Amino acid sequence: MAFKFRPVDGTFFDELTQLARHLELGSDLLAQVLDDEADHALVAERLAKAESEADDIAGSIIRKVNQTFVTPIDREDIYDLATQLDGVMNRMDEAADLIMLYEVAKLPKEFAKQVVLLQRCAELTVEAMPRLQSRKELSDYWTEIKRLESSGDKQHRRILAKLFDGRYEPLEVMKLKDIIEAMEAAIDGFETVAKTVEQIVVKES
Repeated sequence: MAFKFRPVDGTFFDELTQLARHLELGSDLLAQVLDDEADHALVAERLAKAESEADDIAGSIIRKVNQTFVTPIDREDIYDLATQLDGVMNRMDEAADLIMLYEVAKLPKEFAKQVVLLQRCAELTVEAMPRLQSRKELSDYWTEIKRLESSGDKQHRRILAKLFDGRYEPLEVMKLKDIIEAMEAAIDGFETVAKTVEQIVVKES
């Protein structure tokens, strides 16, 4: 019977948690971008700053992976988690940036439902990252993320149907579609993270 001896080093998990917290901040800021009363330019600037900080954390994790001889879990898994989490942040920043670039004054109320899903996915991911060190009690996490992603898919289809039902001008449809696709990509990204966590737990058990 083969045994895996891994060092007890919480540094990687601490940084992954820190990265996940930036996603939680990013989803909250994206919700503010959708608020008609908010200072959209200021909120978008704060989200861009959070995205840049997330890039720095992901870069730090990857450099540490490359410099560490023995990692607490497979180095490829740490690399994947860091890049996947950073990718989610990029998609949320993209959605906010498009809202500003396209000068969208008012978004359909259905968009807010997707942001609520993003906020919940981010919250669950923040809770899951520290538990990855012990790899215990994580099945509820990836199960719920998959459920949320499925719900997001259904909402996404409904939003697209509404966009193409004739109430919007063609140019406006193109703008709104780009924004909602970025949100959908972010939700899908959270599911990708959850699948990676599931694979790690199975592999390391």
